[in-house]
Amino acid sequence: MGLLDGILGQVGGNLDIAAIAKQVGIDPAMAEMAVTALGKAHPESGDTVETASAATGIDSGILGSIVSQLGGEGGLGQLSSLIKDHPQAGSLLGMLDRDGDGNPLNDIAGMASGLFGKS
Repeated sequence: MGLLDGILGQVGGNLDIAAIAKQVGIDPAMAEMAVTALGKAHPESGDTVETASAATGIDSGILGSIVSQLGGEGGLGQLSSLIKDHPQAGSLLGMLDRDGDGNPLNDIAGMASGLFGKS
């Protein structure tokens, strides 16, 4: 998670993915996906949280909590700019969405079950 952690370090100093994940009660991989989706959704028209929720399938309440952890609108603006300046971080969602259905959550669940020997 180094790349996104580095970007977050520029946004809020001591924020990191593991801390955000723990604070909102989700897996760090999901937190990374959520933060990336929020950063990408921020400059788009409409509600940032709802746009990110539609892109990832993550509950809007969880995303709202992550927005608070990032410092609200100001933090989202900085994150969005940093993702724009570091497109490799913004492509994280595409890399996680292996089946191309627009929702990387099912792919992450598949990866996690593979790690634990479930199919």
